[in-house]
Amino acid sequence: MARILIVDDEPHMRRILASNLRQDKHEIFEAAGVEEAKNQIANEDFDVIFTDQKMPDGAGLQVLAAAADSDSTISVVLLTAVVSIELAVESMRLGAFDFLTKPFQPEVVRAVAARAAQRTRLLRENAMLKGTVVRLEGASEIFGASSAIAAVREKIARVAPTHATVLITGETGTGKELVARAIHRNSSRASKPFIAVNCAAFTETLLESELFGHEKGAFTGADRARQGLFEAAHEGTLFLDEAGEMSLAAQAKLLRILVDGQLLRVGSTKPRAVDVRVLVATHRDLQRRVREGTFREDLYYRLAVVPIEIPPLRQRREDIPELCELFSRQIATELKLPLRRLSPQTTESLQRYDFPGNIRELRNLIERAYILSNREEIGPENFPVAHMPEMAAIALPPTNGKPAAAEPASGPFDLTEHLERIEKDLILQMLNTTGGAQAEAARRMGLSRSALAYKLNKYGIRSAPEPAEIITATAS
Repeated sequence: MARILIVDDEPHMRRILASNLRQDKHEIFEAAGVEEAKNQIANEDFDVIFTDQKMPDGAGLQVLAAAADSDSTISVVLLTAVVSIELAVESMRLGAFDFLTKPFQPEVVRAVAARAAQRTRLLRENAMLKGTVVRLEGASEIFGASSAIAAVREKIARVAPTHATVLITGETGTGKELVARAIHRNSSRASKPFIAVNCAAFTETLLESELFGHEKGAFTGADRARQGLFEAAHEGTLFLDEAGEMSLAAQAKLLRILVDGQLLRVGSTKPRAVDVRVLVATHRDLQRRVREGTFREDLYYRLAVVPIEIPPLRQRREDIPELCELFSRQIATELKLPLRRLSPQTTESLQRYDFPGNIRELRNLIERAYILSNREEIGPENFPVAHMPEMAAIALPPTNGKPAAAEPASGPFDLTEHLERIEKDLILQMLNTTGGAQAEAARRMGLSRSALAYKLNKYGIRSAPEPAEIITATAS
Protein backbone atom coordinates (compact mmCIF):
# COMPACT_ATOMS: atom_id res chain seq x y z
CA MET A 1 0.00 0.00 0.00
CA ALA A 2 1.39 3.40 -1.02
CA ARG A 3 0.37 7.04 -0.83
CA ILE A 4 -0.02 8.16 -4.45
CA LEU A 5 -0.65 11.66 -5.85
CA ILE A 6 -2.27 11.89 -9.30
CA VAL A 7 -1.70 15.22 -11.07
CA ASP A 8 -3.80 15.87 -14.20
CA ASP A 9 -6.04 18.72 -15.32
CA GLU A 10 -8.57 16.25 -16.78
CA PRO A 11 -10.96 14.95 -14.05
CA HIS A 12 -11.86 11.93 -16.18
CA MET A 13 -8.19 10.85 -16.42
CA ARG A 14 -7.73 11.26 -12.64
CA ARG A 15 -10.81 9.11 -11.97
CA ILE A 16 -9.58 6.32 -14.27
CA LEU A 17 -6.12 6.25 -12.69
CA ALA A 18 -7.51 6.44 -9.16
CA SER A 19 -9.97 3.61 -9.80
CA ASN A 20 -7.20 1.34 -11.13
CA LEU A 21 -4.74 2.11 -8.33
CA ARG A 22 -7.29 1.67 -5.53
CA GLN A 23 -7.63 -1.98 -6.55
CA ASP A 24 -4.23 -2.50 -4.90
CA LYS A 25 -5.33 -0.67 -1.71
CA HIS A 26 -3.25 2.43 -2.45
CA GLU A 27 -4.23 5.70 -0.73
CA ILE A 28 -4.99 8.16 -3.53
CA PHE A 29 -4.70 11.96 -3.59
CA GLU A 30 -5.51 14.21 -6.55
CA ALA A 31 -4.35 17.58 -7.88
CA ALA A 32 -5.80 19.43 -10.90
CA GLY A 33 -2.63 21.27 -11.82
CA VAL A 34 0.99 22.10 -11.07
CA GLU A 35 0.37 24.68 -8.34
CA GLU A 36 -2.10 22.47 -6.49
CA ALA A 37 0.38 19.59 -6.75
CA LYS A 38 3.21 21.72 -5.34
CA ASN A 39 1.05 22.70 -2.39
CA GLN A 40 0.17 19.08 -1.61
CA ILE A 41 3.79 17.95 -1.96
CA ALA A 42 4.80 20.59 0.59
CA ASN A 43 2.14 19.50 3.09
CA GLU A 44 1.84 15.72 2.63
CA ASP A 45 4.09 12.69 2.36
CA PHE A 46 3.83 10.74 -0.90
CA ASP A 47 5.46 7.55 -2.07
CA VAL A 48 4.60 7.86 -5.77
CA ILE A 49 3.42 10.69 -8.03
CA PHE A 50 1.76 10.21 -11.42
CA THR A 51 1.78 13.53 -13.28
CA ASP A 52 0.61 14.64 -16.71
CA GLN A 53 3.31 16.46 -18.67
CA LYS A 54 1.19 19.22 -20.27
CA MET A 55 -1.24 21.18 -18.09
CA PRO A 56 -2.67 24.71 -18.34
CA ASP A 57 -0.60 26.11 -15.48
CA GLY A 58 2.67 24.33 -16.18
CA ALA A 59 4.44 21.06 -16.98
CA GLY A 60 4.94 17.74 -15.28
CA LEU A 61 8.66 18.47 -15.08
CA GLN A 62 7.83 21.24 -12.62
CA VAL A 63 6.00 18.73 -10.45
CA LEU A 64 9.01 16.41 -10.74
CA ALA A 65 11.36 19.20 -9.65
CA ALA A 66 9.13 20.09 -6.69
CA ALA A 67 9.06 16.46 -5.59
CA ALA A 68 12.85 16.19 -5.88
CA ASP A 69 13.30 19.33 -3.77
CA SER A 70 10.87 18.09 -1.11
CA ASP A 71 11.91 14.42 -0.89
CA SER A 72 14.32 12.86 -3.36
CA THR A 73 13.01 9.35 -2.55
CA ILE A 74 9.56 10.00 -4.11
CA SER A 75 9.16 8.06 -7.37
CA VAL A 76 7.63 10.24 -10.10
CA VAL A 77 5.99 8.77 -13.21
CA LEU A 78 5.33 11.12 -16.15
CA LEU A 79 2.19 10.71 -18.27
CA THR A 80 2.62 11.96 -21.82
CA ALA A 81 1.25 11.44 -25.31
CA VAL A 82 4.72 11.44 -26.93
CA VAL A 83 8.11 10.94 -25.31
CA SER A 84 10.64 13.19 -27.01
CA ILE A 85 14.41 12.88 -26.58
CA GLU A 86 14.52 16.31 -24.95
CA LEU A 87 11.83 15.35 -22.45
CA ALA A 88 13.53 12.04 -21.70
CA VAL A 89 16.92 13.69 -21.06
CA GLU A 90 15.52 16.44 -18.84
CA SER A 91 13.26 14.10 -16.86
CA MET A 92 16.13 11.66 -16.24
CA ARG A 93 18.28 14.56 -15.06
CA LEU A 94 15.58 15.51 -12.56
CA GLY A 95 15.19 11.89 -11.43
CA ALA A 96 11.97 10.62 -13.10
CA PHE A 97 11.25 6.97 -12.31
CA ASP A 98 9.34 6.05 -15.50
CA PHE A 99 7.10 7.20 -18.39
CA LEU A 100 3.63 6.09 -19.35
CA THR A 101 2.52 6.90 -22.87
CA LYS A 102 -1.16 7.61 -23.38
CA PRO A 103 -3.34 5.64 -23.84
CA PHE A 104 -2.16 3.04 -21.31
CA GLN A 105 -3.42 -0.31 -20.06
CA PRO A 106 -4.76 -0.56 -16.46
CA GLU A 107 -2.50 -3.51 -15.62
CA VAL A 108 0.53 -1.53 -16.81
CA VAL A 109 -0.37 1.38 -14.53
CA ARG A 110 -0.73 -0.91 -11.53
CA ALA A 111 2.57 -2.69 -12.25
CA VAL A 112 4.44 0.61 -12.59
CA ALA A 113 2.88 1.84 -9.33
CA ALA A 114 4.01 -1.31 -7.51
CA ARG A 115 7.58 -0.97 -8.78
CA ALA A 116 7.68 2.75 -8.01
CA ALA A 117 6.40 2.19 -4.45
CA GLN A 118 8.98 -0.55 -3.87
CA ARG A 119 11.78 1.71 -5.10
CA THR A 120 10.68 4.51 -2.75
CA ARG A 121 10.48 2.13 0.18
CA LEU A 122 13.96 0.74 -0.48
CA LEU A 123 15.47 4.22 -0.82
CA ARG A 124 13.91 5.33 2.47
CA GLU A 125 14.95 2.20 4.31
CA ASN A 126 18.51 2.64 3.09
CA ALA A 127 18.61 6.32 4.07
CA MET A 128 17.10 5.62 7.47
CA LEU A 129 19.48 2.77 8.22
CA LYS A 130 22.47 4.88 7.23
CA GLY A 131 21.29 7.55 9.61
CA THR A 132 20.61 5.29 12.56
CA VAL A 133 23.13 2.47 12.36
CA VAL A 134 25.84 2.69 14.98
CA ARG A 135 28.89 0.52 15.39
CA LEU A 136 27.97 -2.69 17.14
CA GLU A 137 29.76 -3.28 20.38
CA GLY A 138 30.67 -6.95 20.16
CA ALA A 139 30.23 -9.62 17.53
CA SER A 140 27.38 -10.45 15.23
CA GLU A 141 26.38 -13.17 17.70
CA ILE A 142 26.04 -13.42 21.46
CA PHE A 143 29.39 -14.84 22.56
CA GLY A 144 30.27 -16.58 25.80
CA ALA A 145 30.22 -20.06 27.32
CA SER A 146 28.87 -19.10 30.74
CA SER A 147 25.55 -20.48 31.87
CA ALA A 148 24.22 -16.93 32.29
CA ILE A 149 24.81 -16.00 28.66
CA ALA A 150 23.62 -19.43 27.48
CA ALA A 151 20.26 -18.67 29.13
CA VAL A 152 20.10 -15.39 27.19
CA ARG A 153 20.77 -17.21 23.91
CA GLU A 154 18.04 -19.72 24.69
CA LYS A 155 15.50 -16.95 25.31
CA ILE A 156 16.47 -15.25 22.06
CA ALA A 157 15.94 -18.49 20.15
CA ARG A 158 12.50 -18.96 21.71
CA VAL A 159 11.19 -15.42 21.31
CA ALA A 160 12.69 -14.45 17.93
CA PRO A 161 10.21 -16.37 15.72
CA THR A 162 7.24 -14.83 17.54
CA HIS A 163 5.83 -11.31 17.27
CA ALA A 164 6.02 -10.70 21.03
CA THR A 165 7.27 -7.45 22.49
CA VAL A 166 10.52 -7.97 24.40
CA LEU A 167 11.87 -5.97 27.35
CA ILE A 168 15.68 -6.19 27.48
CA THR A 169 17.23 -5.10 30.77
CA GLY A 170 20.79 -4.85 31.96
CA GLU A 171 23.50 -2.42 32.96
CA THR A 172 24.97 0.05 30.49
CA GLY A 173 27.39 -1.61 28.08
CA THR A 174 26.13 -5.18 28.49
CA GLY A 175 25.01 -5.45 24.85
CA LYS A 176 21.27 -4.79 24.90
CA GLU A 177 21.21 -3.60 21.30
CA LEU A 178 23.20 -6.67 20.27
CA VAL A 179 20.46 -8.86 21.75
CA ALA A 180 17.77 -6.83 19.97
CA ARG A 181 19.56 -7.25 16.64
CA ALA A 182 19.89 -10.99 17.23
CA ILE A 183 16.13 -11.22 17.85
CA HIS A 184 15.40 -9.31 14.66
CA ARG A 185 17.91 -11.27 12.59
CA ASN A 186 16.28 -14.56 13.60
CA SER A 187 12.70 -13.40 13.09
CA SER A 188 10.38 -13.43 10.08
CA ARG A 189 11.07 -9.69 9.77
CA ALA A 190 14.80 -10.17 9.16
CA SER A 191 14.61 -8.83 5.60
CA LYS A 192 12.79 -5.70 6.77
CA PRO A 193 14.25 -2.63 8.51
CA PHE A 194 15.81 -2.74 11.95
CA ILE A 195 15.89 0.79 13.37
CA ALA A 196 17.42 1.71 16.73
CA VAL A 197 16.81 4.94 18.63
CA ASN A 198 18.16 6.07 21.99
CA CYS A 199 15.23 7.71 23.78
CA ALA A 200 17.57 9.44 26.23
CA ALA A 201 19.28 11.35 23.43
CA PHE A 202 16.27 13.56 22.62
CA THR A 203 14.20 16.16 24.39
CA GLU A 204 10.54 15.31 24.99
CA THR A 205 9.28 17.19 21.90
CA LEU A 206 12.03 15.96 19.61
CA LEU A 207 11.58 12.35 20.72
CA GLU A 208 7.87 12.38 19.86
CA SER A 209 8.64 13.91 16.46
CA GLU A 210 11.43 11.40 15.85
CA LEU A 211 9.29 8.40 16.75
CA PHE A 212 5.86 9.36 15.46
CA GLY A 213 6.60 12.02 12.82
CA HIS A 214 4.98 15.43 12.59
CA GLU A 215 2.77 17.53 10.38
CA LYS A 216 3.76 20.84 8.85
CA GLY A 217 3.47 23.62 11.41
CA ALA A 218 3.20 21.23 14.38
CA PHE A 219 5.93 23.22 16.15
CA THR A 220 8.45 25.94 15.43
CA GLY A 221 10.72 24.81 12.62
CA ALA A 222 8.37 22.11 11.29
CA ASP A 223 8.31 23.55 7.76
CA ARG A 224 7.07 20.31 6.18
CA ALA A 225 5.42 17.05 7.14
CA ARG A 226 7.83 14.26 8.12
CA GLN A 227 7.39 10.58 8.80
CA GLY A 228 8.78 9.15 12.03
CA LEU A 229 10.76 6.04 12.83
CA PHE A 230 7.66 3.91 13.42
CA GLU A 231 6.53 4.51 9.83
CA ALA A 232 10.07 3.98 8.54
CA ALA A 233 10.23 0.64 10.37
CA HIS A 234 6.91 -0.58 8.88
CA GLU A 235 6.89 -4.40 8.73
CA GLY A 236 10.24 -4.43 10.52
CA THR A 237 11.56 -3.90 14.04
CA LEU A 238 11.98 -0.73 16.08
CA PHE A 239 14.40 -0.89 19.00
CA LEU A 240 13.75 1.69 21.72
CA ASP A 241 16.86 1.96 23.86
CA GLU A 242 16.52 3.62 27.29
CA ALA A 243 12.72 3.59 26.99
CA GLY A 244 12.46 4.44 30.67
CA GLU A 245 13.33 8.03 29.74
CA MET A 246 10.19 8.53 27.63
CA SER A 247 7.69 11.19 28.73
CA LEU A 248 4.19 10.17 29.79
CA ALA A 249 2.79 11.72 26.59
CA ALA A 250 5.13 9.63 24.42
CA GLN A 251 4.30 6.56 26.52
CA ALA A 252 0.58 7.06 25.78
CA LYS A 253 1.26 7.16 22.02
CA LEU A 254 3.48 4.09 22.23
CA LEU A 255 0.76 2.22 24.13
CA ARG A 256 -1.75 2.98 21.38
CA ILE A 257 0.58 1.56 18.75
CA LEU A 258 1.08 -1.62 20.78
CA VAL A 259 -2.66 -2.01 21.36
CA ASP A 260 -4.15 -1.28 17.92
CA GLY A 261 -1.26 -0.53 15.54
CA GLN A 262 -2.32 3.12 15.12
CA LEU A 263 -0.08 6.17 15.49
CA LEU A 264 -0.73 9.89 15.54
CA ARG A 265 1.87 12.24 14.14
CA VAL A 266 2.62 15.32 16.23
CA GLY A 267 0.07 17.95 15.24
CA SER A 268 -2.28 15.47 13.53
CA THR A 269 -5.65 13.96 14.44
CA LYS A 270 -5.59 11.41 11.63
CA PRO A 271 -4.38 7.94 12.75
CA ARG A 272 -2.01 5.96 10.55
CA ALA A 273 -1.68 2.19 10.56
CA VAL A 274 1.76 0.66 11.17
CA ASP A 275 2.99 -2.91 11.54
CA VAL A 276 6.10 -2.77 13.71
CA ARG A 277 7.62 -5.15 16.22
CA VAL A 278 8.81 -3.20 19.25
CA LEU A 279 11.86 -4.23 21.27
CA VAL A 280 12.62 -2.16 24.35
CA ALA A 281 15.74 -1.82 26.48
CA THR A 282 16.48 0.01 29.70
CA HIS A 283 18.93 0.02 32.57
CA ARG A 284 16.24 1.53 34.80
CA ASP A 285 13.99 -0.35 37.22
CA LEU A 286 10.69 0.17 35.40
CA GLN A 287 8.63 -1.37 38.19
CA ARG A 288 10.05 1.20 40.58
CA ARG A 289 9.27 3.98 38.08
CA VAL A 290 5.70 2.66 37.86
CA ARG A 291 5.40 3.01 41.65
CA GLU A 292 6.83 6.51 41.42
CA GLY A 293 4.26 7.47 38.78
CA THR A 294 6.79 8.25 36.03
CA PHE A 295 6.02 5.18 33.92
CA ARG A 296 2.60 3.86 32.92
CA GLU A 297 1.69 0.56 34.51
CA ASP A 298 -0.41 -0.56 31.51
CA LEU A 299 2.50 0.18 29.17
CA TYR A 300 4.93 -1.71 31.40
CA TYR A 301 2.87 -4.91 31.16
CA ARG A 302 2.58 -4.46 27.38
CA LEU A 303 6.35 -4.14 27.06
CA ALA A 304 7.35 -6.89 29.48
CA VAL A 305 5.66 -9.71 27.57
CA VAL A 306 9.02 -11.50 27.40
CA PRO A 307 11.72 -10.05 29.66
CA ILE A 308 15.39 -10.78 28.94
CA GLU A 309 17.95 -9.72 31.54
CA ILE A 310 21.56 -9.53 30.38
CA PRO A 311 24.08 -10.29 33.14
CA PRO A 312 26.92 -7.80 33.75
CA LEU A 313 30.39 -8.89 32.74
CA ARG A 314 31.51 -9.31 36.36
CA GLN A 315 28.94 -12.14 36.68
CA ARG A 316 30.36 -13.99 33.68
CA ARG A 317 34.11 -13.55 34.14
CA GLU A 318 34.77 -16.91 32.48
CA ASP A 319 33.71 -15.32 29.17
CA ILE A 320 36.38 -12.59 29.31
CA PRO A 321 39.20 -14.59 27.61
CA GLU A 322 36.95 -15.47 24.65
CA LEU A 323 35.73 -11.88 24.37
CA CYS A 324 39.32 -10.60 24.48
CA GLU A 325 40.28 -12.83 21.54
CA LEU A 326 37.17 -11.78 19.62
CA PHE A 327 37.72 -8.05 20.16
CA SER A 328 41.42 -8.37 19.40
CA ARG A 329 40.64 -9.84 15.96
CA GLN A 330 38.02 -7.20 15.26
CA ILE A 331 40.19 -4.27 16.31
CA ALA A 332 43.23 -5.51 14.42
CA THR A 333 41.10 -5.63 11.26
CA GLU A 334 39.50 -2.23 11.86
CA LEU A 335 42.80 -0.48 12.64
CA LYS A 336 44.70 -2.41 9.96
CA LEU A 337 47.30 -3.52 12.49
CA PRO A 338 48.97 -6.90 13.02
CA LEU A 339 47.01 -9.27 15.23
CA ARG A 340 48.39 -9.18 18.77
CA ARG A 341 47.82 -11.50 21.68
CA LEU A 342 47.09 -10.59 25.25
CA SER A 343 49.53 -12.13 27.72
CA PRO A 344 48.12 -14.68 30.20
CA GLN A 345 48.87 -12.24 33.02
CA THR A 346 46.81 -9.55 31.27
CA THR A 347 43.82 -11.83 30.80
CA GLU A 348 43.97 -12.98 34.42
CA SER A 349 44.13 -9.38 35.63
CA LEU A 350 41.18 -8.38 33.44
CA GLN A 351 39.18 -11.24 34.92
CA ARG A 352 39.70 -9.74 38.39
CA TYR A 353 38.41 -6.32 37.28
CA ASP A 354 34.70 -5.55 37.83
CA PHE A 355 34.12 -3.63 34.55
CA PRO A 356 31.51 -1.02 35.51
CA GLY A 357 31.24 -0.28 31.77
CA ASN A 358 30.81 -3.99 30.97
CA ILE A 359 31.52 -5.31 27.45
CA ARG A 360 31.75 -1.83 25.95
CA GLU A 361 34.48 -0.90 28.42
CA LEU A 362 36.40 -4.12 27.72
CA ARG A 363 36.40 -3.44 24.00
CA ASN A 364 37.47 0.18 24.49
CA LEU A 365 40.35 -0.90 26.73
CA ILE A 366 41.61 -3.41 24.16
CA GLU A 367 41.33 -0.85 21.36
CA ARG A 368 43.31 1.67 23.40
CA ALA A 369 45.97 -0.96 24.18
CA TYR A 370 46.32 -1.67 20.44
CA ILE A 371 46.85 2.01 19.76
CA LEU A 372 49.36 2.62 22.57
CA SER A 373 51.36 -0.60 22.27
CA ASN A 374 53.66 -1.61 19.42
CA ARG A 375 54.60 -4.99 20.87
CA GLU A 376 53.47 -8.33 19.56
CA GLU A 377 52.18 -9.25 23.02
CA ILE A 378 50.05 -6.81 25.00
CA GLY A 379 50.95 -6.83 28.69
CA PRO A 380 49.23 -5.59 31.87
CA GLU A 381 51.14 -2.30 31.64
CA ASN A 382 48.90 -1.36 28.67
CA PHE A 383 45.80 -1.72 30.82
CA PRO A 384 45.69 0.75 33.72
CA VAL A 385 42.85 -1.25 35.28
CA ALA A 386 44.47 -4.66 34.76
CA HIS A 387 46.93 -4.22 37.64
CA MET A 388 44.52 -2.09 39.69
CA PRO A 389 41.43 -4.30 40.17
CA GLU A 390 40.46 -2.28 43.21
CA MET A 391 39.36 0.47 40.79
CA ALA A 392 36.21 -1.53 40.26
CA ALA A 393 35.04 -0.29 43.63
CA ILE A 394 36.27 3.31 43.44
CA ALA A 395 37.35 5.63 40.66
CA LEU A 396 40.43 6.84 42.57
CA PRO A 397 43.42 4.76 43.69
CA PRO A 398 43.20 3.65 47.33
CA THR A 399 45.62 4.82 49.97
CA ASN A 400 46.32 2.54 52.93
CA GLY A 401 43.21 0.57 52.14
CA LYS A 402 40.93 3.65 52.13
CA PRO A 403 39.76 5.85 49.30
CA ALA A 404 42.12 8.73 48.64
CA ALA A 405 39.16 11.09 48.53
CA ALA A 406 38.30 10.24 52.14
CA GLU A 407 41.82 10.71 53.51
CA PRO A 408 43.20 14.20 52.81
CA ALA A 409 46.52 15.48 54.12
CA SER A 410 46.80 15.66 57.90
CA GLY A 411 47.97 19.31 57.80
CA PRO A 412 46.14 22.39 56.53
CA PHE A 413 44.83 22.14 52.98
CA ASP A 414 42.49 23.93 50.57
CA LEU A 415 39.20 21.99 50.72
CA THR A 416 37.79 23.55 47.53
CA GLU A 417 40.92 22.70 45.55
CA HIS A 418 40.98 19.19 47.00
CA LEU A 419 37.32 18.52 46.07
CA GLU A 420 37.76 19.98 42.58
CA ARG A 421 40.74 17.69 41.97
CA ILE A 422 38.69 14.69 43.07
CA GLU A 423 35.78 15.77 40.88
CA LYS A 424 38.02 16.21 37.86
CA ASP A 425 39.61 12.78 38.37
CA LEU A 426 36.19 11.15 38.70
CA ILE A 427 34.95 12.80 35.50
CA LEU A 428 38.06 11.68 33.62
CA GLN A 429 37.63 8.12 34.89
CA MET A 430 33.97 8.07 33.89
CA LEU A 431 34.76 9.39 30.41
CA ASN A 432 37.37 6.65 30.16
CA THR A 433 34.79 4.06 31.18
CA THR A 434 32.24 5.30 28.62
CA GLY A 435 34.77 5.68 25.83
CA GLY A 436 34.35 9.47 25.79
CA ALA A 437 30.54 9.34 25.43
CA GLN A 438 29.40 12.47 27.29
CA ALA A 439 25.68 11.60 27.39
CA GLU A 440 26.40 8.22 28.96
CA ALA A 441 28.91 9.71 31.42
CA ALA A 442 26.44 12.42 32.46
CA ARG A 443 23.68 9.91 33.06
CA ARG A 444 25.86 7.59 35.13
CA MET A 445 26.99 10.51 37.31
CA GLY A 446 23.46 11.86 37.71
CA LEU A 447 24.26 15.08 35.82
CA SER A 448 22.50 16.86 32.97
CA ARG A 449 24.38 17.22 29.68
CA SER A 450 24.73 20.96 30.23
CA ALA A 451 26.09 20.46 33.76
CA LEU A 452 28.73 18.04 32.50
CA ALA A 453 29.65 20.39 29.64
CA TYR A 454 30.16 23.18 32.18
CA LYS A 455 32.47 21.02 34.28
CA LEU A 456 34.46 19.88 31.23
CA ASN A 457 35.02 23.50 30.29
CA LYS A 458 35.83 24.44 33.91
CA TYR A 459 38.56 21.82 34.22
CA GLY A 460 39.81 22.14 30.65
CA ILE A 461 38.89 18.54 29.82
CA ARG A 462 38.51 17.68 26.16
CA SER A 463 35.22 15.95 25.28
CA ALA A 464 37.07 12.72 24.50
CA PRO A 465 40.16 12.62 26.78
CA GLU A 466 43.31 11.15 25.37
CA PRO A 467 44.35 7.79 26.85
CA ALA A 468 47.56 9.28 28.27
CA GLU A 469 45.57 12.00 30.03
CA ILE A 470 43.27 9.44 31.63
CA ILE A 471 46.11 7.21 32.77
CA THR A 472 47.88 10.16 34.36
CA ALA A 473 44.74 11.30 36.13
CA THR A 474 43.81 7.90 37.50
CA ALA A 475 47.30 7.00 38.54
CA SER A 476 48.20 10.28 40.26
